[in-house]
Amino acid sequence: MCAKRVCPETMPTLRIDVLRYYKSSYKTAVMIFSILISLPVLLGNVINSVDVEACLLNRTDKYLHMKYKSEVCRVGKDFDEWRFSAYSTFKLRFPIDSEKQNYVRKISGALFSEVKPTALSNVKLVAVSNKALLDILDLNPAVQHNFMFVNFVAGNWLHPGGVYLSHRYGGHQFGYWAGQLGDGRAILLGEYINLNGEKWELQLKGSGKTPYSRNGDGRAVLRSSVREFLVSEAMYHLDIPTTRVASLVVSDDTTWRDQFYDGHPKREKTAVVLRLSKSWFRIGSLEILHYSKEYRLLRQLVEFIIEDYFPWILKKGNRFLIFFRAVVEMTADLIAKWQAFGFAHGVCNTDNFSVLSITMDYGPFGFMDTYNPGYIPNTSDDEGRYSFQNQPQVGYFNLEKLMVALSSLMFYESAKVILDSYQHVFEERYMFYMRKKLGLFNKENEDKALLQNLLEIMSLARADYTMTFRELSEITVKDLQLSNYPKAFWSLPKLGKATYDLWVTWVDLYIKRLKRNKDGISDVTRISDMQDSNPRYILRNYMAEKAIELANEGDFSEVKELLLTLQNPFKYQLTAESKEYASPLPKWAKKLRISCSS
Repeated sequence: MCAKRVCPETMPTLRIDVLRYYKSSYKTAVMIFSILISLPVLLGNVINSVDVEACLLNRTDKYLHMKYKSEVCRVGKDFDEWRFSAYSTFKLRFPIDSEKQNYVRKISGALFSEVKPTALSNVKLVAVSNKALLDILDLNPAVQHNFMFVNFVAGNWLHPGGVYLSHRYGGHQFGYWAGQLGDGRAILLGEYINLNGEKWELQLKGSGKTPYSRNGDGRAVLRSSVREFLVSEAMYHLDIPTTRVASLVVSDDTTWRDQFYDGHPKREKTAVVLRLSKSWFRIGSLEILHYSKEYRLLRQLVEFIIEDYFPWILKKGNRFLIFFRAVVEMTADLIAKWQAFGFAHGVCNTDNFSVLSITMDYGPFGFMDTYNPGYIPNTSDDEGRYSFQNQPQVGYFNLEKLMVALSSLMFYESAKVILDSYQHVFEERYMFYMRKKLGLFNKENEDKALLQNLLEIMSLARADYTMTFRELSEITVKDLQLSNYPKAFWSLPKLGKATYDLWVTWVDLYIKRLKRNKDGISDVTRISDMQDSNPRYILRNYMAEKAIELANEGDFSEVKELLLTLQNPFKYQLTAESKEYASPLPKWAKKLRISCSS
């Protein structure tokens, strides 16, 4: 059922013909379209022409888009029409833990345990991602006002088509095998196949204890949930592979957390995030089966992953080896994007590394502010194992553990050759993304040195990583050469002030390099393309902290405002500017600490 204000199913084909005829002139189409839709008899519904104009003119918007031949606006389903997939992949394809009681235990011979969410009291909806609701779940964003929907995403109402499972997996944590881990506070609700034919898995995080909770209480606090909600959508709109989120709810229920593990616990509000992913399988999903010598189940799982997520491999020869190569190359590409955008995950354990090579399980992450290759976002990481500069090597370590987990399915020598190609693939992909950030449209051997010199200057000047590249994309070559910086610039000018000679030399080399771009790319084109690769807005820790503080007081406006900004990170936004999202950091921001406590 469509929303009453704009219903594609009831609109006459005449309107589609008009749009097709006038699709090269949106304003004309809006005028004629508005006349047509002003006739209630013709439409059967009163439709606001402003909505239609928004639909026509915002053609690039992902949740209000135009399809001339089939529909005017995609508006999504009402919640009472929405259903999980009738086919439960996991219950039909894999052994489920036979014990139905929910208590912590060691499990073998199964990938999942059945467990239902534990209800929370007096839940409130903090925010939803309209785009995730519509693009992934085919839901009209208006469902956020539906009482049953809010209780569904809080875990208080169980949809009759759900499966309610927690996943068993293991992992190497900070370099050491930790044995059985599993979904300690996450519950898989079920699978959904959307109108695009994509299968997505819905999971609640913070929904109560499971057999894998170990010493935990199965809850997540509002503080960490706000961060995960915002960064999941931020990463997606930066075009970094990631899990998604649909909603965030908070409860009046509280739980104890020692945020910095310093012996000062305090009560914090609990929250639940509805997370979405095409798969929640991770390297640790395979490791637990290997170390438990459950080789038959391991083979079954890997064959399922190939069949469901890498179907093109099925027709190949050694499919397990080709699967491993695919994961190696995709992981190298993922981490190359992390490095290009200055993102540090914080806890790169093998149980947090997806077999689909998407960013998952956000905890003490951070985007670099001042450029510092040794940046450690997680204050709990005393040795800096997961620092920004170590992430590429950590990727290799985790892939080596995946190779071990698959050792019963492929030859070691062949797999080792593939693993050893990781560094080359990473470097190639990293330089590909960094050339885009620098506006270099062809490849030269000296590009790596040019980039390295810039990063060294940024480090010496303590310049902001994101804004240095962004401001470089907002200045003409002529103004750069003359050091004629706009007054609003606050990062790029630091480079010349702190390291004048080095900076002048670098600018000269950079401009000469730009002149060697293929096809004589104009400065206007360079600026436009660079801005598409250099965000103006990222989720800085202090911004998330402000949103968290307000949310704890019952004011969710900052969460929603940040979400809107982060959904369009490359474009200048007046509201974002007024809130100083692209301005120098406040002094108190440098004192913020983020830990594993969540």
